[in-house]
Amino acid sequence: LQDLPALQDVARHLAELDVIQSLATAAQKYNYSRPRFNTDQDQVLRIKKGRHPVLERHVDMHFVSNSLQLSAEEGQFILLTGPNMAGKSTLMRQTALIVVMAQMGSFVPADDLELSLVDKLFTRIGALDNLYAGQSTYMVEMVETAAILNTATSKSLIILDEIGRGTATYDGMSIAWAVTEHIHDIIQ
Repeated sequence: LQDLPALQDVARHLAELDVIQSLATAAQKYNYSRPRFNTDQDQVLRIKKGRHPVLERHVDMHFVSNSLQLSAEEGQFILLTGPNMAGKSTLMRQTALIVVMAQMGSFVPADDLELSLVDKLFTRIGALDNLYAGQSTYMVEMVETAAILNTATSKSLIILDEIGRGTATYDGMSIAWAVTEHIHDIIQ
């Protein structure tokens, strides 16, 4: 029992070493690159030929890399549209994963990444209900969206997928429009 603190300390150091070694192995094996952090005041996110770290490992699928640019000069907001199964949700999830990987100290699945630190990452993706608590998919979406709008800052990365679903077309469009304007004009 007296050696327990020393054993816990060794275990903590071994766990840290295991994480670092695992990230290094994945970076080398899958050709990840070192992210570059931009320390300017303006927020920047530039991904060149990014890849989804999970989907690109899928044996039966050919993943096409893609690029994304967000900055004060290039625009800080992307409204992504397209047909079903065109890859919109994949791009959004991939962007979030690349940002998280970079900020945790990992190399990333991209040819190049330049980013500013993100204080918070918000995602609202997919349909989910909480019927046990009396919340429909629409109510869950609105509660989560309200939480994002009330706590996001200009240094946050916000990823929203299909806001305003689960209600009438024009109501949904009005909600999506209002959320978009608030993020762009107020949160920035």
